[in-house]
Amino acid sequence: MFTEHPLRRELNDEVHARPPLRIDGPALVLHLACLRAPGDAAGAADLHFIADLAQHHGAAAPDPGSRYGILPRGETQLKWELHTEFTSYTLVMPRPDIKAEGLGWADLPADARMLATQVPGQVVAAQLLEIRSGPGMQQTAELIGALFPSGDTVASSVGDKAAEVWTDFRLGPTGFGRMLLINRSLSAGRAGRMVQRLLEIETYRLMALLSLALARRANATLADLEARLKSLIERTAAPDAQRDEGDRQLLDALTRLAAETASLGTATRYRLSAGAAYAELVMRRLSDIREGRVDGLSRLSSFLDRRFTPAMRTCEAFVRRLDQLETGIDRASDMLRTRVDVNLQAQNSALLKDMESRSRTQLRIQEAVEGLSVFAISYYLIGLLKVVTDGLFPVENEHAHKLLAAIAVPIVLGAVWLGVKRLRRALKGH
Repeated sequence: MFTEHPLRRELNDEVHARPPLRIDGPALVLHLACLRAPGDAAGAADLHFIADLAQHHGAAAPDPGSRYGILPRGETQLKWELHTEFTSYTLVMPRPDIKAEGLGWADLPADARMLATQVPGQVVAAQLLEIRSGPGMQQTAELIGALFPSGDTVASSVGDKAAEVWTDFRLGPTGFGRMLLINRSLSAGRAGRMVQRLLEIETYRLMALLSLALARRANATLADLEARLKSLIERTAAPDAQRDEGDRQLLDALTRLAAETASLGTATRYRLSAGAAYAELVMRRLSDIREGRVDGLSRLSSFLDRRFTPAMRTCEAFVRRLDQLETGIDRASDMLRTRVDVNLQAQNSALLKDMESRSRTQLRIQEAVEGLSVFAISYYLIGLLKVVTDGLFPVENEHAHKLLAAIAVPIVLGAVWLGVKRLRRALKGH
């Protein structure tokens, strides 16, 4: 019918990529986000691990080029996704035994604990999300204290008051964070999408904070580079009499500083830009869940605005400082190079003046030598002419010899002078 582009179907199916799981009724959700090794950008180790899981549960192994998939495991479902630098695993376990007013968390099954210990890579996010059904939860102090003993509980109504989410953003003794979702009226599809957004908020929050750790470690190096630039600029601006080193040495020091700054930028730029992108995703997911307030508690967005946003501002400040340092180095280099060029031009001008003076002196000497050479050549020509006249005329006619010599002197001088002048013109013409 028509010639189809080889990527058409892949592009069309992109809108259906990473579908959320359907969650109906009470459930326990285990979510892990694992940072891959630097040399495993394609996630080969993760795909091999998922293929082993599929074989163990009698399912088909994923294609080598797959980026996401859903692996059925009896009553449970495991959704896996390969992101740019990490892989996420979301295990949904139906738990009809979970009660809305229960004062404790549901137990994590043994196979789920084993999955958490076997995943490849370094775990960045590990979250347990418990879904309870009911028209609403009685927010008693006893219940809140039992589920979140830290006392830093935050809560929001989400999905236009179709559910409530509770958490304290703390890690428990087993290393998992805890989140409670009270489902009032969410359908299975909406519940799956809400769970996905909540888990993405937690995952992207922690991935973004990796840039904060890097910025803190590199802050001392950046401060040292800034201090060195300030010192170099002060030495560059000092008067010539107070300067203890030449412009070329200052330029060499500035070049080394520029190389170290470029190295720092190369080492931090990717992580900082990735952190900014993850932070933007966190804010977008917070907007997607359509928060409302739960009486007496802070919303998730308010808590993150107080605790998470300042951390991202620190990273942004580090990036601005690094950019300003690079700009300052470029400006200082331009000024110093300009001064070096001006000094070189002054030296070249003095050298040209000296060469011009020497050339003029050589020209005067040459003109003097040319004048002497006219007399020398004329003297030898007149001597030759005298030899000729002595042979042509008798010796007795001495008066004729003298007369011929007197006549020949001005003629020979004039002829020699004209010949030298023509020769000089010919050389100038060439």
